[in-house]
Amino acid sequence: MPNVLVTGASGNVGREVVTQCLASGLSVRAASSDPATLARQISGIEVVRLDFFDRSTWASSLSGCDGIFLMRPPSISEVLTTLCPFIDAAYAAGVKHIVFLSVAGADKMDWVPHRKVEKHLEKTGKRWTCLRPGFFAQNLQDAYRRDIVEDDRIYVPAGRGRVAFIDARDIAAVTARIFSDAASYPGRCLTLTGAHAITFDEVALTLSHAIGRPITYHAASILGYCWHLWRRRKMPFMQVVIQAFLHVGLRKGDAEAVDPTVEQILGRKAGSMADYVRDRREVWLKR
Repeated sequence: MPNVLVTGASGNVGREVVTQCLASGLSVRAASSDPATLARQISGIEVVRLDFFDRSTWASSLSGCDGIFLMRPPSISEVLTTLCPFIDAAYAAGVKHIVFLSVAGADKMDWVPHRKVEKHLEKTGKRWTCLRPGFFAQNLQDAYRRDIVEDDRIYVPAGRGRVAFIDARDIAAVTARIFSDAASYPGRCLTLTGAHAITFDEVALTLSHAIGRPITYHAASILGYCWHLWRRRKMPFMQVVIQAFLHVGLRKGDAEAVDPTVEQILGRKAGSMADYVRDRREVWLKR
């Protein structure tokens, strides 16, 4: 079976990709710039050091790999000197297929780093697949968790916008299917969403039922949200701007479209928000 290198293996998506690939019978190698920490988090598989800024780590990571699940680390915005040369090195080392985790709508946003990586893959003439997931359900356990646990609220400037949240587990299941049957998905950009678009009020109600205390959705103003992230959450200025930009887009319906690709590939509907919240309910319990 293909030997798959999973980058970003310590994150929500990468960790699930490792799990799903192993469950599909694939051989997995997990990569991190901090392999010692990753090895404590993931047991039973090979862990290697990979630093996109340090080309001396590339060859050993790529040796013997047939496929790569490639993620852009949030700290890397300049992909033309990091991820793109890594892609070239990967194909030169014998990698047959790269699955790149992009973002929904990347084809309409030439300024995002993900689109630059997509364009580079397109030029290689090799086998690749780009995944364009919508809004992650896992935002509830990352970006929104403190507000939920500390303030019993979801506080974002999304207005009444509806969102077709995608569970990272479904992204991982699609990835494993692609590596198991790579010939069916070359040169394609796949949009991945949940099966239904819901409002943040519905998300808050789902959380309330699951964890046994009332959670409300507060539709933040743009300035109020930015102030909250900057002053209370101590978030860097550029990250505040990006977060605000993404959530304001939800007001206009940027993430409400439901795409059938997950169901077409997996032969089942994408997991619901209720499924995800039920399975992770302990994340939002007060300690």
